[in-house]
Amino acid sequence: MEGIRDLKSDIIARGKDFFASIHNETPSLFNKARWTGKVLDWAMKNEAFKVQLFRFVDVFPSLTTPELLTSHIQEYFGAEDQDIPAVLKWGAKSAKLGGSLGSKVLNATIRFNIQDMARQFIVGEDVKTTIANLGKLRRQGFAFVVDALGEATVSDEEAEQYVATYASLLADLKRQQRRWGALTDTRAGRAAGELDWGHAPKVNISVKPTALYSQAKPRDFEGSVEHILARLKRIYRHVVELNGFLCIDMESYAYKDITLEVFRRLRSDARFRDYPHLGIALQAYLLDTDDDLDGLLAWSKANKLPISIRLVKGAYWDYETVLARQNGWDVPVYTHKPESDIAFERQARKILENHERCHLAGASHNIRSISAVLEMAEALGVPDDRYEFQLLYGMAEPVRKGILNVAGRVRLYCPFGELVPGMAYLVRRLLENTANESFLRQSFAEAHEIEQLLEDPRKTLERQLAGTPPKPSSVGTDGLAPFRNEPAVDFTKQAQRLAFPEAITAVRRQLGKTYRLFVGGQDVATDDILVSVNPARPSEVVGRVCQAGTAEMGAAIAAAKRAFDRWRDTPAGERAQYLLEAAAIARQRIHELAAWQVLEVGKQWDQAYADVSECIDFFEYYAREMIRLGKPRRLGAAPGEVNVYFYEPKGIAAVVAPWNFPMAISGGMCSAAMVTGNCVVFKPSGLSPVIGHLLADIFREVGLPDGVFNYTPGRGAVVGDYLVGHADISLIAFTGSVDVGCRILENAAKVRPGQRNVKKVISEMGGKNAIIIDDDADLDQAVPHVLYSAFGFQGQKCSACSRVIVLDAVYDRFVERLVKGAMSMKVGEAEDPANAVGPVVDEQAQKRICDYIELGKQEGRLLYRSDVPDTGCYVPITIFEAITPEHRIAQEEIFGPVLSVMRVADFDQALDWANATRFALTGGVFSRSPKHLERARRQFRVGNLYLNRNCVGALVERQPFGGARMSGVGTKAGGPDYLLHFMDPRTVTENTVRRGFTPVAEADAWVD
Repeated sequence: MEGIRDLKSDIIARGKDFFASIHNETPSLFNKARWTGKVLDWAMKNEAFKVQLFRFVDVFPSLTTPELLTSHIQEYFGAEDQDIPAVLKWGAKSAKLGGSLGSKVLNATIRFNIQDMARQFIVGEDVKTTIANLGKLRRQGFAFVVDALGEATVSDEEAEQYVATYASLLADLKRQQRRWGALTDTRAGRAAGELDWGHAPKVNISVKPTALYSQAKPRDFEGSVEHILARLKRIYRHVVELNGFLCIDMESYAYKDITLEVFRRLRSDARFRDYPHLGIALQAYLLDTDDDLDGLLAWSKANKLPISIRLVKGAYWDYETVLARQNGWDVPVYTHKPESDIAFERQARKILENHERCHLAGASHNIRSISAVLEMAEALGVPDDRYEFQLLYGMAEPVRKGILNVAGRVRLYCPFGELVPGMAYLVRRLLENTANESFLRQSFAEAHEIEQLLEDPRKTLERQLAGTPPKPSSVGTDGLAPFRNEPAVDFTKQAQRLAFPEAITAVRRQLGKTYRLFVGGQDVATDDILVSVNPARPSEVVGRVCQAGTAEMGAAIAAAKRAFDRWRDTPAGERAQYLLEAAAIARQRIHELAAWQVLEVGKQWDQAYADVSECIDFFEYYAREMIRLGKPRRLGAAPGEVNVYFYEPKGIAAVVAPWNFPMAISGGMCSAAMVTGNCVVFKPSGLSPVIGHLLADIFREVGLPDGVFNYTPGRGAVVGDYLVGHADISLIAFTGSVDVGCRILENAAKVRPGQRNVKKVISEMGGKNAIIIDDDADLDQAVPHVLYSAFGFQGQKCSACSRVIVLDAVYDRFVERLVKGAMSMKVGEAEDPANAVGPVVDEQAQKRICDYIELGKQEGRLLYRSDVPDTGCYVPITIFEAITPEHRIAQEEIFGPVLSVMRVADFDQALDWANATRFALTGGVFSRSPKHLERARRQFRVGNLYLNRNCVGALVERQPFGGARMSGVGTKAGGPDYLLHFMDPRTVTENTVRRGFTPVAEADAWVD
């Protein structure tokens, strides 16, 4: 290492001494004499059982009755061929056989053992028990840092409860600390006054910042920082009053920069500048941590403010990698375990080198890492009061005893709180300890060689990389890369947060322009002008859009007809290339295109960005699909003939688009029609015509032949029936209301003079979507997902949740949290990222939705109605209960931020009520019962069913979207069969026998 001597041999020597000092000791976690040790041993040998076990542990607190417990044991562990521990095998058999006595014994046995497992890691379920156990730890020579469980807050009230929990804990600790003698540094034999080891406060707490503000989100960076800081200061004042220490914990990557900013502002606050006992956790497994550490050290130096850093490896590896890959982001963590170990040593050394301004709390159970810190500190001459070690309560008892002997300064991280919020923490700990690369597992459960455990992680990494085969290159259709969804917007990046206000400002400078039709490659002006306005500020004109009459619509159809033959015969690959170029343009302009949606239809930043990215996905996906479908296929294998199956377009497509997804759905329908060889007459909604013109600009820029795409906004009452009924229209692609959709179907069924095709209608017509909350649902997950499904983009999605069907057993608790969560959501202009709910699209929608709210007051009981701004097309967030399937608001699509809560006795009734409408678009179920989830797959009859997640936000290819019954005609946008609806299949059969021989090669060449 640069700056100090080579410590490789010293680290290994110290590590061997360390292992020798704890020889033959085993952490209680891996003690096979205990139930926990036996079960974890089984889990480490059987991955399938491990998954089931941890899922069962997760659901366990919700199993509040013997019947629930026994049924879940049967579902999780009842398979005949399942290899499981004896107690669970017996339990599964007992559950299957039933009987009150067996259920009681089973309940007591499993409950005792799961709670015992939880208590392994949780220092206490209440303040009294916690303080008593902390006292025991101090008598053993260990300091503590206390962390209150329950960080999944969904409302301001729950955030206040979190603050109150700390206030109560700190009040009791303030009284108790007077009775505790100061801990002595066992190596120096030093203690002074009221401070542990002569320098450290006795009371040390850790706070998770997101628990302090339920609406924290990266896109509202400043608002999140301010709200978190306001509550954190209240906790910190208590800490300062008792001369304690506060560490701000680091959670998921999404909140990293918010957390860092909160720390900087609190540390530099004028009221606390002179109080040094404030720290922050950094996660070594994050790629950003080296830069973050450099930034903190530089900030500390510039502001002359000493700081403390708890350096951990990181506890959310699986979550971070999965989330990043789902959203198309760069994975923010190291993907090889040794890389995190290397980073930990590198970063610990940097902190030790800056010990004058930065105190290190090295948090690791890895004896190699611990030994490295000890050797680096000694070599650098770091005073003992500038670093300490921290370990997790309930883990690695031999390691903590060994560190206490050699370092003398060990602090245990002690979570406390109720069992239910503690389950998430418990599962994280179990995952860590049973992971293949867990140091504790390798050391104490699998007895790896000491030399291997103490190996320099750089060597370990080299060995692992050497044994990793190179990834095969993936090649998709015709040399194109395989389809990948456009990455979701990542507001953890400052550039993304800044891009939106900049784009909105730039777009605002363009407001008020006049937009003409685009017909046959020419701009066409008309005297009929529609004024499009910002629904948040109706006085603000977004644009003035020329409207087509029947003459202009007829001209557009004629232009499309003239272009059709040539476009039909254009090779599929060439047609696809236009879409790929359009995708590139939209990608380059994504913030601008999103900003137009913020202003014209009131979409929030993330919703608007997602709309444009979905449009890009449609372009990219349909281009590849057409290349695939554009290749003729040979059918059959009979000798003497060649049968070829291929597709050709239907003709001229009328695309009638909605306003709520003005880029995604419009772009998806238009691109599907065009890439399959049809020419398009595009009628955007009168509520989003400017965005429709932006789509036309993109298609104009890629150079589509004249007449292939025609932009013809028009008033529905004037041109709607004319367009649909025109004899030259062969295909209508429509998304919108049931009434209009059925009118189109009826109109299209009539044959007009000169009509040569039976009109094909592709129609998606809305939903009345339900989410079921089972009696074992994770409410920490269910409540925010329901709120997002119901009120995201003001409920103006055909997929939005408008009914939540809740089982009686959890009804009261769910509704309480749902309402309080809704009360914490802010209503206001969509361009302000702090607002969760914006305006509805126009005054007509506002009146219609408010009429439904009045109806809801008559049919049910109003639970909550929010305030709204005085100006703008706002509708209050509204929640009703006591709603049954007979009520109109349980049957009719409202298309606004109105949610009906329906109470049911059991899962059977929940499914019956979920299916009790004429719609079948989307639905959701929150349940941890494998049996109920399987039943939902079969019996919850909707086009898109979502299990344990929100019911909105379908992604191209991954969740092809569309429903049946009165929700549509059964097509699936973004799916592998969608383009087939835009084409007619043809079969050509050739007899290849000529005078007794068959020129097979010549016939096959046509297919290839």
